[in-house]
Amino acid sequence: MEDENRWGWSFSGSRTLRLVGVGLLALLLLIPVLRIGDLVKERQGRAAGAVGEIASKWGNSQSIVGPALVVPYTERTTSVSPTGAPVVTDRPGNAVFLPRTLHATGKVDSETRERGILSVPVYRLDMNVEGEFGRPDFGSLGIDPAAADWSRAHLVVAISDVRAIQEQGSVQWNASPAPFLPGTGGFPEYQTGIQAAVGADPATESYRFSFPLTLNGSSMLSIAPFAENAVVELESNSPNPSFQGNWLPTDRTVNTDGFRASWAIPFLGRNYPQAWTEATALRPAIDASLFGVELVEPVNTYSMAERSLKYAALFLLLTFALMWLIEVLGRVRVHPIQYLLVGAALCLFYLLELSLSEHLGFAPAYAIASLAVVGMIGAYSWVIFRQRARAATVTGAVAGLYAYLYVLLRKEDYALLMGSVGLFVILGTIMYATRKVDWSAPGAEPA
Repeated sequence: MEDENRWGWSFSGSRTLRLVGVGLLALLLLIPVLRIGDLVKERQGRAAGAVGEIASKWGNSQSIVGPALVVPYTERTTSVSPTGAPVVTDRPGNAVFLPRTLHATGKVDSETRERGILSVPVYRLDMNVEGEFGRPDFGSLGIDPAAADWSRAHLVVAISDVRAIQEQGSVQWNASPAPFLPGTGGFPEYQTGIQAAVGADPATESYRFSFPLTLNGSSMLSIAPFAENAVVELESNSPNPSFQGNWLPTDRTVNTDGFRASWAIPFLGRNYPQAWTEATALRPAIDASLFGVELVEPVNTYSMAERSLKYAALFLLLTFALMWLIEVLGRVRVHPIQYLLVGAALCLFYLLELSLSEHLGFAPAYAIASLAVVGMIGAYSWVIFRQRARAATVTGAVAGLYAYLYVLLRKEDYALLMGSVGLFVILGTIMYATRKVDWSAPGAEPA
């Protein structure tokens, strides 16, 4: 009667039923794992808010579209009124012309801004832009050159976050200076930027230009290939660039001191012409042609924590399976509360990893959290099994799992392959270890 009333772990002595019970306990422990996953998302959202707050004050991701030469014109049309009298209508418009050549050289000085325990990568761009426009060809747009107002021609550079411009600059237009003013004038595709009234002489064959550009930004720098032949050269002290857009650099060097990259882009590779009128909607095509660089964090602690949580169920099942194998093969008995306590330690690892990584970085946090949990489970395994070899087996297996997980997290490109091979090996090991077990036989009594 005492044995029947005792809350044991026998399930009528069936090894299969005990295995099912172990699986149910593992599923039960996924509830706190899911709660930790929600906490990771919450902290990630908080970090994103801090990034947005710093970017709003320092400078957001920057997109530079230009320069473009905008020349106003007046299109005159004649119609007939109901009374038969001719009616002349003048419709103003703007024609946009791109340079023949564009050469931009820039230095991107990266630094980190702190907000509490969070850090955000930002940069300061010092760029010099030069090139040459040919004489605007209104005939290619079906516009009479005599309708152009050459004196009101202006150079436009669209900038996504003009608040971050650091210096009042001017453009050298055929060796004559013209100060930049706010706005994009007759370039309605983009609403924010700078412009300079340069004027244009229809008798001049070409127009040379050059200007400096200094602005702050965060995370991303994008540039449009606004020329028949666009050459962009960037250098930075950031050792972690991620090159973005439709064109990768033709030449690049990346090392621990930073990177150098250059792009040479012909206009045949983009999907918009060298000249158009403001009535033509080209914003989607221009945005699709942007290229540049993103300054990324070497390790994003929240994304790594989120990825590690994906393996939580596997860790629980494998650890419980090992303990169950020791039960079956070693003729010992493990109480369900002991399974739960070991599972709670495994779940606590993810909370330790997250909280420590916000202060120490991912690698030190992972090392401390895994060592703490391995030590706790190792000591408790000695209490459960009362045998050094069995406790060492559980401890070594858990330590191996954490080492294996760390490699998976670091080698993202090979994670699927390594995970598949690892699971195959583990399953084969379990099958080999249990090859002589009689699954229909009653369970062993406690040792």
